Amino acid sequence: MKLHELSPAPGSVKSRYRKGRGTGSGNGKTAGRGHKGQNARSGGGVRPGFEGGQLPLYMRLPKRGFKNFPFKKEYAIVNLKALEAGFNDGDEVTAEKLLEARIIKKLRDGVKILGAGELTKKLTVKADLFSESAKTKIESIGGKAEVV
Repeated sequence: MKLHELSPAPGSVKSRYRKGRGTGSGNGKTAGRGHKGQNARSGGGVRPGFEGGQLPLYMRLPKRGFKNFPFKKEYAIVNLKALEAGFNDGDEVTAEKLLEARIIKKLRDGVKILGAGELTKKLTVKADLFSESAKTKIESIGGKAEVV
């Protein structure tokens, strides 16, 4: 048996079903959509969950659970490798200087320093939060990690 002699089993391969290709196809003219009405139109039909104007089930059921989104704190994240690239030895790193250096785009609810990457410069970093690894890396080379 050679590669060009292979063929699928008889009856296993059917031709693709082509809607709206003439009356002889058995699915011509309206292409199975019927005559007129919302579902016959292009872009017709209703959104998921729509019940014909009746109050939908997802709105009838009671709301449950705790939602914290009005009080959630979002911090601007900065890794040590960004501090290594953006600052010189002995510099003081604050939120304003991070914005100025375009390391962060928005201040949000504060700045959190994470420990990804290596730091070789002595920096005084003032931020709202530090990860444990970031704090140890900053202090191990003689820098300061100050919580503002």
